[in-house]
Amino acid sequence: MSKYTNPDVFIQRHNGPDGTDVQEMLKTVKTASVDELIKKVIPEKIRINKKLTLPGPVTETEALAELKEIASRNMVWRSYIGQGYYNAVMPPVIQRTILENPGWYTAYTPYQAEISQGRLEALINFQTMVMELTGMEIANASLLDEGTAAAEAMSMAHNISKNKKAKRFFVSENCFTQTIEVIKTRAGFIGVELVVGDEASFTPDDSWFGAVLQYPDSRGEISDYTSFITKARENNVIVTVIADLLALTLLTPPGEMGADIVVGTTQRFGLPVGFGGPHSAYFATKDDYKRNMPGRLIGISKDTHGQAAYRMSLQTREQHIRRDKATSNICTSQVLLAVLSSMYAVYHGPARLKAIAEQIHLKASALSASLKKSGLKVLNKTFFDTIVVEAGEQELLAIQQRAIKSEINLFYSGNRVSISIDQTVSEKDLADIVSVMTGNSEVENPAMSIPAELKRITPFLIHPVFNRFHTETEILRYIKRLESKDLTLTASMIPLGSCTMKLNAAAEMYPVSWPEFASIHPFVPVNQARGYHKMIHDLENWLGEITGFDAVSVQPNAGSQGEYAGLLAIRDYFVSRKEERDVCLIPVSAHGTNPASAVMAGFRVVAVACDTNGNVDVDDLEKKAAEHKNALAAIMITYPSTHGVFEEDIIRICDIVHANGGQVYMDGANMNAQVGLCRPAEFGADVCHLNLHKTFSIPHGGGGPGVGPICVKEHLKPYLPGHAVADNGTGRLDGAVSAAPYGSAGVLPISWMYIRMTGEPGLTEASRMAILNANYIAGRLEKYFPVLYKGKNGYVAHECILDFRSLKQTAGIEVEDIAKRLMDYGFHAPTMSWPVAGTLMVEPTESESLFELNRFCTALTEIHNEIQEIIKDGRNPDNVLKNAPHTAMAVSADNWEHGYPREKAAYPVSSLREFKFWPAVGRVDNVYGDRNLVCSCQDVEFYAKDK
Repeated sequence: MSKYTNPDVFIQRHNGPDGTDVQEMLKTVKTASVDELIKKVIPEKIRINKKLTLPGPVTETEALAELKEIASRNMVWRSYIGQGYYNAVMPPVIQRTILENPGWYTAYTPYQAEISQGRLEALINFQTMVMELTGMEIANASLLDEGTAAAEAMSMAHNISKNKKAKRFFVSENCFTQTIEVIKTRAGFIGVELVVGDEASFTPDDSWFGAVLQYPDSRGEISDYTSFITKARENNVIVTVIADLLALTLLTPPGEMGADIVVGTTQRFGLPVGFGGPHSAYFATKDDYKRNMPGRLIGISKDTHGQAAYRMSLQTREQHIRRDKATSNICTSQVLLAVLSSMYAVYHGPARLKAIAEQIHLKASALSASLKKSGLKVLNKTFFDTIVVEAGEQELLAIQQRAIKSEINLFYSGNRVSISIDQTVSEKDLADIVSVMTGNSEVENPAMSIPAELKRITPFLIHPVFNRFHTETEILRYIKRLESKDLTLTASMIPLGSCTMKLNAAAEMYPVSWPEFASIHPFVPVNQARGYHKMIHDLENWLGEITGFDAVSVQPNAGSQGEYAGLLAIRDYFVSRKEERDVCLIPVSAHGTNPASAVMAGFRVVAVACDTNGNVDVDDLEKKAAEHKNALAAIMITYPSTHGVFEEDIIRICDIVHANGGQVYMDGANMNAQVGLCRPAEFGADVCHLNLHKTFSIPHGGGGPGVGPICVKEHLKPYLPGHAVADNGTGRLDGAVSAAPYGSAGVLPISWMYIRMTGEPGLTEASRMAILNANYIAGRLEKYFPVLYKGKNGYVAHECILDFRSLKQTAGIEVEDIAKRLMDYGFHAPTMSWPVAGTLMVEPTESESLFELNRFCTALTEIHNEIQEIIKDGRNPDNVLKNAPHTAMAVSADNWEHGYPREKAAYPVSSLREFKFWPAVGRVDNVYGDRNLVCSCQDVEFYAKDK
């Protein structure tokens, strides 16, 4: 050990409170030490008394150097593997000002529209881009990946088909293999009979509810599906087309062929392959199906001043409202990636996008002609970018040897070689590919070869936003203009209960852009991805040690997918034992995704009551477990509870379920309070999903990316999700829940860096500070607003629920008014009206300093005083809360008709004069937006019509 004390300890950069702050905070929480607080918060019987076996902490510089060495083990060859993943060029201005900019990646899901107008506009651009390229009437704001989007399309087709008794779903054998496997997994336990076959021999009738086709398909072929879709429609069969969005700049859109649903990925729009993700999928459909569409939908409404304003529309479709009646468990999207790909389209515009696609096709045409001239058997009749060659044994061996020598990856399947041309292919690259395939580098002259009947004639991206910002100066200003409309962690704390918004350190984010991570195709040979495998192995081992479980899979690319994968492991386990168990117990306080995921996994949901303290009603649990003993499969429980308390009876709850034959699934969304202090596997959980995009520092990105790995005990290890294309270490070729073998592997360096820099002492200290910060806020504010739930010793866990329900009666004030008024103070509102209506759930995280905690508490204290003034004033509706938030335009207007001064509206505390974040619009009219749904870019007249 060095004799020098390192002054650059990372945990001191990560945690907000310092030693002096902690002593001051302890006075408020009425404990002598943090140790004493932890003993009062966490039940003794579940606290661990030993240190985690993890590497010791290192500095940012040391961790980056170590990870750089690991990254160097990846071999960055030129990959033309294709199969849904292609090299793309992210314009440096977009990489620098969005991907690597905390003003974009630290934003939260845009539930508070008034302070989210920037990313909402970018998502409107995304939806418009998708709608126009696919020829569909409506599109959502992205999904997780192409495979899960196709699975969601199958589920939606099942729900909307007029063939209500139909159970069969057709999948073209020419879809990408990983997509077929994800659809198979989804169909497995929901009563769908999946048939994979040749679309040419498919005969639709009323026994089918849907079908899915790939365009271009896995062989590179492009086909006119109009006849197929027409016959399907005559038999009420819903048809989904998985389409390459870049190819659609040249090809007839599926919407013009009559498709009901079009899905795919926007990865080719500037997103790195990143060993499989994260990438933004898209989902487009007909307007008639908008209420059945999964994912989030951005629409245009108006604010209190009549100004057009963006918002999330039709939120009643979401899981926290519909629960087990929800048609999907998707609770998030890939916002950051959707923003990046939409800006790629804005920057390039329709002409340059078409030119990029034409260059790809021309080079593929030159490749095809060159291979044919050399005597190779090219199988393609048509193509956009992919050429497939059939080769003899010796011919194939020679190709493989030349490819290895040239450090080029192609896709091999049996005796076939597939080559996919992408945006990065230069003339030299093309010559090298021809040389690998033929032994000589002579390239034929290219010619466009898309069949006339498949050539696109419909214009696209005609809105001015796609035709103006084509210089770097203009796109830079546009991006910055949108960024300025969003409140992010760069301005203030975002105290969202249940959604930890902790520091996303620059050192953690930095490796994401390294080419050794960003440029690796997910299907490269294992020896070319040894760095990735080492990093993932480290991460899985560390997460297993932290949670106490025996095995981990990082494949699920969102928390919702983690829930789903964990439940599937339980289902597969019981199937292997020939036990017919299908009941899942879920407390009424659970996240809405829990019941939705359970239904997707084929379970029957049985609700369990909570007691007056917000804990699981153990008596009701015992009753329900006994009642369903022969069918009980699992319980889904969040710990600490959704109400922000470490329940004392957690071991008993687990024992009851186990005694009745079930398994315990723990929702790890609140793991932020457990790391280093207790381990779920040790107090009874059998499987647990984690949110790396929360507890382990991956940024929220405005609503994604996320990673939701699952941790399981030994008996569930055989049922972790496998992969049909690339070995992911499970030994399974099936069970995939995400398209890529390791999900969103491209952002895993963030969590690796976080754990490596903090080490065991830092991780534990982070949990301790998270609990201290939450109890400090509860202690500061409980004299003004009741804290709804506490543990038996009078303390909360890492979050607290503030109760505002009485204010509706006494002051005419609702929780939404408080949420909007917080914007005037420069804060994002905590989680509103969930899990209890009329409350705010506050989670400060360990990263917030005492200074910032006090700023937040002062804001709510001042709002309390404003409410008292409203009561004294006879509940006059013309008040600062009802009219909040106040925009700069409103307070600077010539006309001011309110009975309170402008200064009170704009600068309720003096510190705001030093720095003020202004909401871009006034309070948004949600009802108007749902009744008058508009979800694509509109012309200038639209934005002016209500003024």
